[in-house]
Amino acid sequence: MKLISTSFANNAPIPAEFAFGTIADPGPVALSANRNPHLAWTDVPDGVLSFAVVCHDPDVPSRPDDVNQAGREVPEDLPRVDFFHWVLINLPAGTREIAAGSHSHGVTPRGKKGPQPELPVAAGVRHGLNDYTGWFAGDADMGGDYYGYDGPCPPWNDSIVHRYIFTVYALDVPRLEVAEHHPLTGAQVLAALEGRVVASAAVCGTYTLNRRLA
Repeated sequence: MKLISTSFANNAPIPAEFAFGTIADPGPVALSANRNPHLAWTDVPDGVLSFAVVCHDPDVPSRPDDVNQAGREVPEDLPRVDFFHWVLINLPAGTREIAAGSHSHGVTPRGKKGPQPELPVAAGVRHGLNDYTGWFAGDADMGGDYYGYDGPCPPWNDSIVHRYIFTVYALDVPRLEVAEHHPLTGAQVLAALEGRVVASAAVCGTYTLNRRLA
């Protein structure tokens, strides 16, 4: 299976229109267009009954001490953890692409509704919660349940460029066996995928809000 995006080349920078945040002038950060990028996949093997899409950033600082602090940078050697930006499951077997901007267009304070996507889709298609849900927990203006896609917004003082890995999983079941009304997280979906994946493909984009690295 092969996955491409016309929104960015593999291992190339992601345009700001597909990000949650962009470098501001004056800075450091402003909200961006937050559109989901285009994804398309080919060479799907026989026996595939549905697809799942997961986007994660494996480069998030494991400690918040230096994050977004003026006059400091997040150390390059700090251990990093996963941050999930998009979880989408139960796409029909005939699906071969997702159009740019079709699942997200603009930042929605307190998060987009879910788990049913806001656009017309096949029955059973579900968005999971992305990790902005935890990031904004307790924030009076932004706190809420963030379903669907919300794009890159790495710390503006991070010393590394972050990677955003979009993976499409081809599955041997029409629907994942998860609680129908459970607010899915990235980790829960990855666990549910075990033993169900026929094939998978990924494309990686990069993004930074650090003016020194941009």
